[in-house]
Amino acid sequence: MPSKKRKRRGERPTIHPKNRYSDSPPDFSLLASLYPSFKPFVFYTRDCRPRIDWTDFNATRELTRVLLLHDHGLNWWIPDGQLCPTVPNRSNYIHWIEDLLASDIITKINTDLNNVRGFDIGTGANCIYPLVGASLLGWNFVGSDVTDVALEWAEKNVKSNPHISELIEIRKVPCAEKDLSGQDSSNCDGESSTNPLEEVKPLESSPPMMASSEDTNYLGPPILLGVVKDGEKYDFCMCNPPFFESMEEAGLNPRTSCGGTPEEMVCQGGERAFITRIIEDSVKLKQIFRWYTSMVGKKSNLKSLISKLRDVGVTIVKTTEFVQGQTSRWGLAWSFMSPAKKMVFSAVAEKSSLSFMLEGLQRQYSAIHVLQAVESFFQSAGVPCKSNASSFTVDITLSNEQCAVILKNEIRDSNEAIGCQYREESSDISSSSCPSVNDLSLRIAVFQQNPGSLLVSGSLQRRESAAPGAFALIFEQIEELLKGKFCR
Repeated sequence: MPSKKRKRRGERPTIHPKNRYSDSPPDFSLLASLYPSFKPFVFYTRDCRPRIDWTDFNATRELTRVLLLHDHGLNWWIPDGQLCPTVPNRSNYIHWIEDLLASDIITKINTDLNNVRGFDIGTGANCIYPLVGASLLGWNFVGSDVTDVALEWAEKNVKSNPHISELIEIRKVPCAEKDLSGQDSSNCDGESSTNPLEEVKPLESSPPMMASSEDTNYLGPPILLGVVKDGEKYDFCMCNPPFFESMEEAGLNPRTSCGGTPEEMVCQGGERAFITRIIEDSVKLKQIFRWYTSMVGKKSNLKSLISKLRDVGVTIVKTTEFVQGQTSRWGLAWSFMSPAKKMVFSAVAEKSSLSFMLEGLQRQYSAIHVLQAVESFFQSAGVPCKSNASSFTVDITLSNEQCAVILKNEIRDSNEAIGCQYREESSDISSSSCPSVNDLSLRIAVFQQNPGSLLVSGSLQRRESAAPGAFALIFEQIEELLKGKFCR
């Protein structure tokens, strides 16, 4: 068993397979030999491995500069104190959006991936997403921000790269009535100035967010409403939100120093309030964006944000995990576009037996609870079940109509699974997605593995009487349901 667990952990994706650093991480020794300005920041461990001091802002900034120059051909710089991004992690986010746009999860309107338009919320002085997205994939971007310093340096970074400068627009965000300190402000930097950037004719901004027992009102500048211009259409928006409620909270990680101003790092209510405002804006903007996305810093916030998305009636929700070293971030995406027809990989559709592991099982749950949840899943669709508590199995026979009912409900219930999504995902829209089935007969079994883990297996009982594709779709629903209900 131990070897099996190690293998599973080893197969867990930690970096997007399209990321240029997935097979070969940055070579500090090589970079130091090519870029003399980086050399002073590189030191060697006793086993002669090159390292940098991640708590040194100058070191992390210089690493970002040389990576963008060496691997992307980009000229880049930020002043002291501004948020310094890590290139591999930010590339993961770009490639995840690339996957979403190329997938058949939602109806495609723009089939030309060479003419993609994105909106970067809070692009910052670093302007990392527009720069990498434009240089790597040729995407068009609008990057928004609120402070004069961020706007000035984002504009400088764009103009320093004339080969992509026409693809990127830097847009000033109108200021809120109150700044982060709660003081009246006619200008985000506390002084009046003429905006040298393009004037915005925004859509109507959203009203103040209603308070709840969980969230503090977001009182900052407009995010999408009030910034997106009337008549504009986008393929996606993306955001690295202010994760924290205070700079004290932001400074709790002593192992890294990536800089960051209060405007970049902090807002009242933290990331949950900020992303909640994006959700509220998206309800009004609807299909102006094909995909709304945001990075999430705390996994504990994902469930509440997904719950809010369900409440506002989105058609699809997807999540992923971005891992770099010891740091994890999560990606959250949603859409109001019509979902496309459910797709099943042929290799999966042909299988008559499937299985998955439930790991990190919460202590109060056991195999019998999982078995009961499987029964409830089918009974809620009016499907009779025959369970055997001694063998921990459930036998189920579904008609074609019952299969359609289960798959039709998936869009509301099963697109909330949290985990790595570096495989192509799919969604359901109607009963027409269900393959033709004549009495789909299957058995679900639950087996105790190591403490805190269970193996759930499913098998077709009469292969000649059913379409394996329907079995695969239903078993995928069961997996997402059980992992969401029982795993930490």
